[in-house]
Amino acid sequence: MKISARNALKGKIVEVTKGATTSHVKIDVGGTVVTASITNASVDELGLAVGKDAYAVIKASDVMVGVD
Repeated sequence: MKISARNALKGKIVEVTKGATTSHVKIDVGGTVVTASITNASVDELGLAVGKDAYAVIKASDVMVGVD
């Protein structure tokens, strides 16, 4: 897989919840769960299912940093 995004986090799918048109896909990345909202069509086309390896790809023009 070649992409331009700098943040591709490899993990394992732990949950796929389909709605009317959009799915929520949860990926466990080293103990932290990242949730993506994607179309049901994309879930089907990519063959996403619990237990499969996947990448959470984060593409953003800005990243904020916060502290307590």
